Amino acid sequence: MDWVLWLEWFLKGLIMCLLLLTGFIVLTWYERRALARIQTRIGPNRAGPFGLLQPFADAIKLVFKEEYTPRGVYKVIFILAPVLTVVPSLIIAAVIPLGPSFELFGRTINLYVADLNVGVLYLMSIASISVYGIVLAGWSSNNKYAMLGGLRSSAQMISYELSLGLCFVIAIMLANSMSLVDITNAQTDMWFVVVQPVGAFVFFLVVLAEVNRAPFDMPEAEQELTAGYHSEYSGMKFALFFMAEYQKMIVVSMITAVLFLGGYREPWFLKNTILSVDQYWFLGPIYMLIKVLLLLFVMIWIRATWPRVRYDRLMALGWKVILPLTLALAFITAVGILLAEPPGNPQLIWIVPVLSTISLLVTTAFIHRDLRRKTHAHA
Repeated sequence: MDWVLWLEWFLKGLIMCLLLLTGFIVLTWYERRALARIQTRIGPNRAGPFGLLQPFADAIKLVFKEEYTPRGVYKVIFILAPVLTVVPSLIIAAVIPLGPSFELFGRTINLYVADLNVGVLYLMSIASISVYGIVLAGWSSNNKYAMLGGLRSSAQMISYELSLGLCFVIAIMLANSMSLVDITNAQTDMWFVVVQPVGAFVFFLVVLAEVNRAPFDMPEAEQELTAGYHSEYSGMKFALFFMAEYQKMIVVSMITAVLFLGGYREPWFLKNTILSVDQYWFLGPIYMLIKVLLLLFVMIWIRATWPRVRYDRLMALGWKVILPLTLALAFITAVGILLAEPPGNPQLIWIVPVLSTISLLVTTAFIHRDLRRKTHAHA
């Protein structure tokens, strides 16, 4: 029976990769159409009905575009860097549960590739690998602009990873487990976003910076003159960087849904109803898809409306604001859990959202005062 188990793992991994690749194709169309609607434009509408064939037209263009490798690059690393960026965006989804287990042909089928008891550590370790692809892409280009772009991008990702880890700690403490399946099941009665709304907000803000999305898309900006670490890439090599960014958007939306929005679970007020996942297992992937689409729309909405943050302010926000705030949120969550545990009062868990909101308001007040002080100083 070992070969059956290996075959099951292989098929699950293949299906997960195909889902992410298909999601990348659909997301490019989804983003362009959503941006057009928000900004009162038309968007892609020529290639196929509603412009649905536009991603395939873009893919054909990139496939046939000239592959130009500048003279003087470190060729092996130059070629491997896009691969090191796109592969983690695929394999990181292996521990994300897409739905509950169900019976098929006498076997229990789990809608995840693997359930690791240290699944959160797996997410953090794989997410950090993509930093290597970015910094190596800038270094191997043998171009000072690309090198500086790679350093800036890696500094941004490393800085926000500390806050990202603390946000993971919040979910771990609330679920008392590092398994993503256990974290999802722990939200059957109440989603963690209700208990720790500020933690969910900060986590979403941090993952925006991690995947280099607006308003934190510093690598692509680079003072609006060059494209940063991928300045020297074209054709399919550039397409791999493009693919990695959009697949990361999908994956971080799935992770956000699992950690704070109940994952594939139904809203807690629909528990024990006909719309419960426990009644019909196929509702799990549908709930997950809806949550991911909503989170992706929020990312697109932010890109359409918020201006880009200046790099020094981006780093100051990460180190001086987000990191202390996530430390405070982790401490508040731990205190709330200790007070609510037996023989304590379970109702005391509600001091967590109250104190967390107060911490956010105090932090916002300090930021506002600091900005006013700097404005008056410059005036």
